[in-house]
Amino acid sequence: MNKEELDNIGTKIVDAAYCVHKEFGPGLLESVYEFCLIEELKSRNLTVNSQVRLPLNYKGKTLNKEFIIDLLVENEIIIELKAVEFVLPVHEVQLLTYMKLADKKLGYLINFNVPLIKDGIQRKIHGYF
Repeated sequence: MNKEELDNIGTKIVDAAYCVHKEFGPGLLESVYEFCLIEELKSRNLTVNSQVRLPLNYKGKTLNKEFIIDLLVENEIIIELKAVEFVLPVHEVQLLTYMKLADKKLGYLINFNVPLIKDGIQRKIHGYF
């Protein structure tokens, strides 16, 4: 998938997050935002998988460790959802880890527990487009 296609999907992701936040505002559980965001993304004709298992592979061997990606959109973009008072550096590391292990170039860290959703959306790039 090229940069333009990824950016187009990214625009839809941000718009969907705005819609969910407009409906509920801050203060709910992460799972509420997750289910509603899935619905919004599907209404934009995007393929969404939730709670995607990501195995840890090292030197060609699958180790006894796996991670869980909150949302994988169009099998290309990872979304890590939060509903926390403050996004910590470890949350950013979490997203970047998933992106690197899954070999995905674009990801979003979305914290719904903010007064303005624009302050809760971070776009991350791994590697080059």
